[in-house]
Amino acid sequence: MSILKLKPATKDYLWGGHRLADEYGVDFDGPVLAEAWELSCHPDGPSTIVNGAFAGKTLKQYIDEQGFDVLGKNCARFREFPILTKFIDAKENLSIQVHPDNAYALKNENQYGKTEMWYIIDAEPGAFLYYGFTHEISKEEFEERIKNNTLLEVLNAVPVHKGDAFLIKAGTLHAIGKGILIAEIQQNSNVTYRIYDYGRIGKDGKPRDLHIQQSLDVTKREPVQPDTEGYPHIFDTDYFTVDKLNLDGKVTKEMQGHVDDASFLSVLILDGQGVISSGNDRIGYGKGDSFFLPADSGDWKMEGSCDALLTTIRAKENPIVAHLSFAEGKIDLVDENQAVLASKEVADSDCKTVGQAVMDFFVEKDITIEQVVDVKVSLQEGMDANQSLAELKEVIPCPVHIG
Repeated sequence: MSILKLKPATKDYLWGGHRLADEYGVDFDGPVLAEAWELSCHPDGPSTIVNGAFAGKTLKQYIDEQGFDVLGKNCARFREFPILTKFIDAKENLSIQVHPDNAYALKNENQYGKTEMWYIIDAEPGAFLYYGFTHEISKEEFEERIKNNTLLEVLNAVPVHKGDAFLIKAGTLHAIGKGILIAEIQQNSNVTYRIYDYGRIGKDGKPRDLHIQQSLDVTKREPVQPDTEGYPHIFDTDYFTVDKLNLDGKVTKEMQGHVDDASFLSVLILDGQGVISSGNDRIGYGKGDSFFLPADSGDWKMEGSCDALLTTIRAKENPIVAHLSFAEGKIDLVDENQAVLASKEVADSDCKTVGQAVMDFFVEKDITIEQVVDVKVSLQEGMDANQSLAELKEVIPCPVHIG
C-alpha cells in the first residue's frame, strides 16, 4: 500500500469553535473542537489509519511494525517521528505562550522542543496574532510585566489574512488571536509554556496553569521579524519542508511527483476535491483530508481542484556523527566527509558518566543536538550491549547505536 488515509485525534480546548466539525467533517461530539491532529504519532493524540490492510491501527503502530525506513533516510537523525500536523480553529484567543528548543525540552520534559509554522486558511476581518516583542526588554521587565498583567503592552500584534504563513521558532513568544483558522506543521512535541491566559478558568473550575519560570528560561526577549515566505515554497527548515499545492481544476488539473527513499510525504487538503493516486492506490479526497505516503512509494499524482500542503523532511545540513569508543577511551566528532573535527579522551567506563561527557563535548565545540545525526558506540569486551545502550540513551538525546 502506497497511500495511508488518516483520521485525526481531536482536542476540545476551551478556546475552540465548530468549524472543523462543520466545514471539515471532523468527527466530534463535544461542545467545542479546537484542534484536529491530522498527522500524529504523539502519545497525547495519535492519528489513525482508515483504509487498507492497516485500517484501525495508529500511524505509530504502522511505523513500529513496518520499520523506521518508511520515514526515509533523512529521518534517521530523529529518535522518533519528527513532525505533527494539525488544524486549529481559534474561536477565542489562545494563551500567550512559548515553546522551548530541543536542548531545554529534552533535558526537562523528555521530548523534543517545538519550532512550528502556521498557514492561515481563513481569518475574520481585523484578526491578528502575537509574534514576539515590539522592542527588546530585560528579563527583569519581562518578569515584572507578567506579574502586573501588562505583558500585552509590549507584544507585537501582526494582522493576518488568508494565505499568510509564519515560522515560529522555538523561544519566540506568540499567540493565535480569535477568528483565525490555521494549518500548523510543527515538531513532534506537545510542550507549551503558558505565560498569560486572560484569567480564564479551566474544566476543573480553577485558573489554567501558567509556566512562568520555564517561560523566563526559554523566551527570546528581542523583537523577531516575522519569518514569512510565499507560494509555492513556504518554509524549509531542519525539521520540515512545506510546499503549497494549488490545482485550479481548469488550467492546472493535475500534479505528478515522486516519493523516493529520502523522506515520506504528508499531504494535507485545505480545500477542494479530487483523486490522489500512487501505485495501485487511487483514493478520493476532500476538504480536511490527510494522507501519508511512505518513503520510496514511487510516482504519485493529484487530480482535481484543491489547495494542499505537502510536507517532507530534507537532508541535514552540516551533519555530525560522534564516534564513542570505550575500548580506546575517546570521542571523535566526524563530519559528512568522514573528517575528524575534534577528539576528546574519556577515562571512565560508567555509561551515564561517559554519556554526559559526550553532551559536554558537544557544548564545548558549539555543536547543537540538531546537528548530531548519530552516536556510534564501540564497547569494551564484557560490557552488556543492551544495558549500555539503555544507559547512554538516558543521557544522550540523539540516535545512539552499537557498532
